[in-house]
Amino acid sequence: MSTEHNVVTLPSAAHPRDTLGRPLRDLRISVMDRCNFRCPYCMPKETFHDNYRFLKSTERLSFEEIYRLTRVFVGLGVRKVRLTGGEPLLRPNLSELIGELTALEGVQDVALTTNAVLLGQHAAELKANGLHRITVSLDTLDPAIFKRMSGGFAELDRVLEGIQAAVQADLTPIKLNAVIERGLNDHTALDLVDRFRGTGIIVRFIEYMDVGNRNHWSLDRVVPSRELLQRIGERWPLHAVQENYRGEVAERYAFDDGSGEVGFISSVTNPFCGDCSRARLSSEGVFYTCLFANAGLDLRTPLRDGSSDGQLLDLIRNHWQQRGDRYSELRSTLRSGEQPLRKIEMYYIGG
Repeated sequence: MSTEHNVVTLPSAAHPRDTLGRPLRDLRISVMDRCNFRCPYCMPKETFHDNYRFLKSTERLSFEEIYRLTRVFVGLGVRKVRLTGGEPLLRPNLSELIGELTALEGVQDVALTTNAVLLGQHAAELKANGLHRITVSLDTLDPAIFKRMSGGFAELDRVLEGIQAAVQADLTPIKLNAVIERGLNDHTALDLVDRFRGTGIIVRFIEYMDVGNRNHWSLDRVVPSRELLQRIGERWPLHAVQENYRGEVAERYAFDDGSGEVGFISSVTNPFCGDCSRARLSSEGVFYTCLFANAGLDLRTPLRDGSSDGQLLDLIRNHWQQRGDRYSELRSTLRSGEQPLRKIEMYYIGG
């Protein structure tokens, strides 16, 4: 991979902060806009059918371009990188990119979010190339509900095999993210806890969010984290655990008997915008400052037009310094406006 560009590194005191004083610490990179699932809340198959036009390979950032932009982001204070999709394991030779990113000076953590269908064949290679951690999206253990929630595109057994392969490859700690929707899979939430409690795998429950424009979101389909916490605690007593770091999105609770922990990501009922330090880079190089953004900054064009690292750094820094996003804190006000909100789809910039 080319190293002809020399990134401009700013002293930590000069790292940019947005209009609310939030630093830039985490970068989530969508390496692939395609997915092998058709989850109704993300990529419903009625829209993303066989004739849907996804990006051409030339429209996506190359691994060299991703590496170069990541290096510029590191110069602005990014320390944690997460690869997402779509489904990132659909991107050929992904482990090569991981090897480059984990060797990048200043990067302290490289993680991957996947639906785990292809994880069985890639887990060992990902670990060998330096991947630190993995998060698996798994909404239920009920085969029929899983089939419905994945759009009928996968079998649950392959996901469970992928998780086991990650365990064997020591891609730990493994976290499972479950989006809980009332009336669909909320009655199966405790099954996930029962299955993985005591295994070292951390189950995290995510409140059903109004990401994108196609999931017909409504508040009455949200199961508040406190309701799930109460249900879990009635069966397995829990106690709150201090966050690992400032800005951690999940509230942590450990089992009193020492059998691990669970987490709750409560973007709807307990927004965490105030500590959000996450930026997102889409697979064709658009820089977004919020999961609920409706517009972003094109970095692919200046990158391919010959901009220097210093020029790219200035673009990113200026964009971050203008950031004022806090959608989850303003959700009720924004959604009650006269004009319907048009937000970027989740598959496009990762979760």
